[in-house]
Order: sequence, then structure tokens, then C-alpha cells
Amino acid sequence: MTVETKVVNKRVLEAYEGFVKHMKAFLDEQQFNHEEYTNFVHWADRLGRSGEIPLFLDVFVESYVLEAKYKNSPGTEPSLLGPYYEENSPLLEGSKVVIPQRENEPGDKLKFFGNVSSVNGSIGKTKVEWWQDDADGLYSNYDSTAPDFNLRGQFYTDENGDFEVESIVPIPYQIPTNGPTGEFTFAAGYHAYRPAHIHIKFEHEGHETLITQVFFEGDKWLETDVASGVRSSLTTKLIDKGDHKEATLNFIMRTK
Repeated sequence: MTVETKVVNKRVLEAYEGFVKHMKAFLDEQQFNHEEYTNFVHWADRLGRSGEIPLFLDVFVESYVLEAKYKNSPGTEPSLLGPYYEENSPLLEGSKVVIPQRENEPGDKLKFFGNVSSVNGSIGKTKVEWWQDDADGLYSNYDSTAPDFNLRGQFYTDENGDFEVESIVPIPYQIPTNGPTGEFTFAAGYHAYRPAHIHIKFEHEGHETLITQVFFEGDKWLETDVASGVRSSLTTKLIDKGDHKEATLNFIMRTK
């Protein structure tokens, strides 16, 4: 009888052993009783059955993963990918684009100007993906009645790394609260709001993919973002131009 040998993934084993080490110290510190442990098991079971594990981790864990990895790194700070990213958004022509939207899309009109460079200098033709909520605080392809890929698109910067986007100003929104994630949020005494933000993802050969967000000065939820995703370096001004608002932010990618 032959015994099947399996290749050990050393990174998985290393991460698990580190998790157990710190979990033991955490349990020694907290001294949970059996009822508290059982309540946690039942809550975790509901979390899994509801399909909210990605939501919970995006809101309450992802930010700390990014901080641990990138807090002393050069380049633009990353922020949350979030649970509403959708692949295969429409490819738009040129570096000056209008993000797909409904006719007479509700919301304040926005013109956003940006530049993408490298820690090593200027780069051109960087792929940019953009997604955001609508004037109801909802995302297409998920909880909105808008057509699929509304307020979503991808395009390339020009040869100097510049780009310009016409869209609408996003609004703050509340994360879903009618499931286990909401149970935890309110039990911990947190509110459930995220400040208004735009999601942007950048890809360029020879560079790490940069996933980040843009925030706006004056938003009441900046200091208490439930997902802890706000970075001061990602916060910019909304300038009122009468019939539209304008904002600008530049981005720097890290090499691999």
C-alpha cells in the first residue's frame, strides 16, 4: 500500500502557525466563557451561510492588512477593494472619458483630473478601472436597479500618464446591516457609514497593481469610516464650478 505524499505549502503552514500562536495569546487575555464562545460559533455560522464573509472581511479586516504591508512603502497608499468590484467593465476609448451612466443620471456632475506615474518617474498608458455608487448610495450589478456596469468603466491614461473622467459625485452610504455583519457592527457600538468615495484600480507592466480610493474634504464620515479605509493622502477638494464640481488627485505606482 502506497502512501500518497502531498507537497506542503510552506506559506500556508507558516501563516497558520502564526495565527495559532497569536490566537492562544488572545484567548489567554480575553478569557471567554463557554457561552460567549458558543455565541461566536453561531454568529460565524450565520455569517458564512449569509454569504457575508467577504463583506465582513472587507469592512473590518482588509484595511489592517494593507496598513501592515504598505505603511512604510513609497508611492500612493492603497485602500479597500471592497465587496462591489466587478470584472469586465466597459473599455472606454481615450484618456478623457465619460463613465457609463443613465440618461440624466441623478447626482452632481463631476470632472476628475488625475495623473499616474511610477516611483521611478513618469509612465504612460496605464490601465485605469473606475467604479462608484450612484446618487442613492447603490452600486450597479449589486443592489441598484441601474443597468449593469452603470458608473463603471476602464480606460488608459495618455502617454504622459494624464486622464480625465466625467461622472457624478459619489455620496456616503451605509453598509448592509440586515445580516450578521450588521449584528456585529451595532453590537460593537459602531455606525455603518462609509464616506463618499471613488474606487480606482491601476495596472501597468512591471508595477504592482494599485487598488485605492479617493475621498473628499468636508465629508462628515471621514474621521469615523466604518471600514477604516480613509487615508489623508487620498483626500482631495471638491471645487464648485457652478454646473459641475471638479477634483484632482495624482497617483504613484510601485515597481514589482
